[in-house]
Amino acid sequence: MKVKPAQVKGHAKSQKWKDVRGKRSRPPISSSELNSSPVMARMAKEHQASVKKQPTVKRLKSKAKPVSDSKKNTHQPAFKKSPTQANGSSAFTMDNGSNDSVDWKEYSQSINGNCLETSGDKQDVSPSRLEGEALHNCAERDDRQNHAVLVMEKDQTLCFRGKCFLTCLYGRVEVMGFTIEEGQQSYPLFSPASHCPLTIRAQESCDHSRDDRSEAAPILRKYLSAASRKKLLKRITSNSSIILLEPMETPLTRFLSSFTDCSELFSPPVSELMSAVLDTPLNGLGVIPLARAVDGLKMSNTYREALNVVVSACRGDMDGCAVILVCGTKNVGKSTFIRSLINILLNHTTGVDYLEGDLGQTEFTPAGCLSLSTVREPLLGPPFTHQCTPEHMIYYGHSSCEADLERYLESLKSLWRRRSPSRETPVIINTMGWVKGFGFQVLVDMIRFFPVSHVVQLGHSGITQCPALTPEFLRTAHGCQTHPPAQTALDELTESHSPPRSYTHLIVQSEFQGVGRQGTAKHQRTNEQRELSLLAYLSQLQSPDPGPIRPLHSLTPYQVPHTAVSLGVIHCEVVPNHMFYAANASLVGLCCLGEKVTSRGGPVLLSQAPICPCVGFGVLRGIDMARGLYFLLTPVDPAVLRKVNCLLLGAISLPSCILTSQPGFEGEMPYVTTDYSFDLTGAGKLRVFKGLMRPSQMGMQ
Repeated sequence: MKVKPAQVKGHAKSQKWKDVRGKRSRPPISSSELNSSPVMARMAKEHQASVKKQPTVKRLKSKAKPVSDSKKNTHQPAFKKSPTQANGSSAFTMDNGSNDSVDWKEYSQSINGNCLETSGDKQDVSPSRLEGEALHNCAERDDRQNHAVLVMEKDQTLCFRGKCFLTCLYGRVEVMGFTIEEGQQSYPLFSPASHCPLTIRAQESCDHSRDDRSEAAPILRKYLSAASRKKLLKRITSNSSIILLEPMETPLTRFLSSFTDCSELFSPPVSELMSAVLDTPLNGLGVIPLARAVDGLKMSNTYREALNVVVSACRGDMDGCAVILVCGTKNVGKSTFIRSLINILLNHTTGVDYLEGDLGQTEFTPAGCLSLSTVREPLLGPPFTHQCTPEHMIYYGHSSCEADLERYLESLKSLWRRRSPSRETPVIINTMGWVKGFGFQVLVDMIRFFPVSHVVQLGHSGITQCPALTPEFLRTAHGCQTHPPAQTALDELTESHSPPRSYTHLIVQSEFQGVGRQGTAKHQRTNEQRELSLLAYLSQLQSPDPGPIRPLHSLTPYQVPHTAVSLGVIHCEVVPNHMFYAANASLVGLCCLGEKVTSRGGPVLLSQAPICPCVGFGVLRGIDMARGLYFLLTPVDPAVLRKVNCLLLGAISLPSCILTSQPGFEGEMPYVTTDYSFDLTGAGKLRVFKGLMRPSQMGMQ
């Protein structure tokens, strides 16, 4: 691609979390930002006032009938302390609300059920949650440096909404399976309203022979005044951990907050306002603690057992590298399980390979991509907080593979062939939530295509919503491209046929309330989460330096000649005369065809969807027919852009706020109209299903 770079200096480069704390650029926080969100604070006050005036009937019932509460608890076994994980740390936090807040907690969980793992077991004595007076006693803030220091005892937890940098100054803590120890760099924590709140849990110290107060005193001296230091020193014991929390502002967070719909993304949702603890030493740092009425990430027994089995295998209990395929229906917790597994594995290894097979809920890229990545940093937030460019990526162009199963499977095989066979890094394969019909046959094909060592199948309500993918079942299962081997009577008698494929099959039962159903609160719907990931990718166009947000229409685009690249539409049929109309003001994948693009003086249009590497994405913000130029906005490095010779348009559209909510528009908004009706014949796109036969055609073969 021959381009004329413009304002390349302003393109944000991907941040590296491995930078030391002192080198990370952190913008100053103004005095107006030292308080919590005024909108959220006002809503919380109004809600709490209404609760005081008129208590809910459910809360009165729970107090008036303690006998029924006790009977209710007898149906659930007492929670036993979880065994030690394979990484040397105990299992994730298992919080439980008080009797007074059971009804509110159930309502909160029903609102926030979005692939969050909870346990059906209840523990008799829950770990100590830092809230209220306890949080005031163990936390101190330095207003001059605008940070806070917390002293946490073993198994104490801090569940919160918001975002911050966390540095472990003394001891060690765990966040979503990843252990953060003293001496390591600071890590960004993201706990938005779209997902389960994060929980910080203090772990037991590895060295019990340390002189705790004498070693902690010089550490605290760097961050607190004398009075605050003296107060916290009294609380330090042999099992104490000391953490530093600092505010975090990045191009991502600034860009998201510039849109009205996302301005309260890192504040507690309405269902958690009653449990939000606003008056704490953490106020103004971007961290809003939550009371124990709100649960953080939880796990069922089968969830913990599956993690233990897989982690043990990855640590050397098997020959070769482990290849773990995770499958299950929609909204059952696959992404949460995978993030937890990756974080635990990163406690023992420097990297984990990740093959993305879920087009709708991608982890590291905008939707519609299949990719192969090596994860080297913990995933301490939802997908939109860690968007990055994978080592290998193919743009499929749709959030579902049902329109072209052949291209989907061939794309996955192409990615796998790019992985070095000599690598010994564990591999995790994510799959779609489509587990019936052709979707189930695709799962069968994937298990046969890849050298799978473990199949983790998530289900709920005691079932897996599809047949169990055991090695025995795979002997007779039919896939889209694969079929079971034919066997004769002689083969069965002599047992000369090949043995069944050997792998470990694990079933995980998700037990959180609302399992199998999509979250209904703001930012919890799948289409909203896809938009957040795309907005996060486009935030890389912002300058890494603190300052006002630059609208995308104010950025200078690259000029790309029509003759230098080919243009194709891969999600539906578009006649060549309408190709430019479809691609204008749209998201396009920047791809590299194997053959050279040749032009006879005009634009080059593709008639078929190719399977080729994709290096990133861009916004085709304009087309100049007179000069034969595309105008392209993209964060991809200019050195990489020179290899691009193909622009692919898919069904992944730009979020509406990009076209309607950016400041600086004058007059009518371009590309936006309400004078359109999908009820007219031919108004919608034509959907073409490739590779799927009608029932009447099945008997013709």
